[in-house]
Amino acid sequence: MLRKPARAIAASGLVVSALLSGALVGGVAGASSAQARPKAASKPYTIYLSNNFVGNDWRVQMEKEATVASGLAPFKGVTKIIVTNAAATVPAQIASLQAIVAKKPAAIIVDASSPTALNPVITQACAKGIVVVNFDQTVTAPCAYKIFTNFVLGEQLSAKWMVAQLHGKGNVFEDTGLAGAPISATISNAWASVLKKYPAIKVIGTYQGQYALGPEQQGVASLVAAHSNVNGILTQGYCTGAIKALQAANHALVPMVCQSYNQTYVALAKDAGASGFIMANPAWLSVLAMQTAVKVLEGHSQAKTDELTPPCFYKGGSSPSGATCQAIKIGVNAFPSLSPNLTLPPSPPFMTIKPSQVVP
Repeated sequence: MLRKPARAIAASGLVVSALLSGALVGGVAGASSAQARPKAASKPYTIYLSNNFVGNDWRVQMEKEATVASGLAPFKGVTKIIVTNAAATVPAQIASLQAIVAKKPAAIIVDASSPTALNPVITQACAKGIVVVNFDQTVTAPCAYKIFTNFVLGEQLSAKWMVAQLHGKGNVFEDTGLAGAPISATISNAWASVLKKYPAIKVIGTYQGQYALGPEQQGVASLVAAHSNVNGILTQGYCTGAIKALQAANHALVPMVCQSYNQTYVALAKDAGASGFIMANPAWLSVLAMQTAVKVLEGHSQAKTDELTPPCFYKGGSSPSGATCQAIKIGVNAFPSLSPNLTLPPSPPFMTIKPSQVVP
């Protein structure tokens, strides 16, 4: 998987909610970019992981990724990771970060509850020589290093795969995610930016899947009862709920765009009639954040902003033009014996973490 310095992405907005995660990159008027020289620290470097939300399996796995990686090469003996979970409010994470700063760790890696509200405490940490690496949902404090997944690119690839499956013509259902969640709009807008070039592909029904199996299945079931002429489904969630809804309605399975959960990989791999495309927001972003913190502490130059090209997977058709996606296969990227809610792939490019080690 390639990582590269972030470049401007037109109309991305890249704000990603705690439900799926992603980032907003930009500046804050009047914000200080002052960064004190990282304070001298001895190994193992004490690194705090500040998280504000553990309400889904992605967040649980993200924390496990960091703790497991800390005990493996190249981090073993180099890092001591301490995970802190604030209540799921912005003030609670600010208070938690203030307490962490007072402990003067070598570094803090942060999955942020707000792109701007955490800036003052993060700037304070930077001024004290604490390395701050912000990942997943990012802040706009200039002194923080930032790592995020390019959701816009990933979802545009998803839409391009769907267009190819439908040969540029057909009817689709669209999952609009969760009302008010920024990531929902980001994903829908990315799909629309591709589909608008294909007027023969029509969205004939929408539903709010709410990133949960029940609402996804109910939404598709309700729509297919009224629109049996559906040819494809764009989900912001699991896809397994959509598959069950079609099967219950005795409707042939149609191509689907899905998010990266083990149960979806397994369902697509096992069912001969299923086809789908998955883009992943890896839970190992926390490991990349830890790697960046260590490199900065050891004096290596690092880009302030690091954009992750999303891993992608498919069953049916081929990898979209311009992307290198992996075919979905049991035992390779689909694991029937492991938790259905495992986020895949489990390992960053530079080390191996077994799926069983990070099962949420």
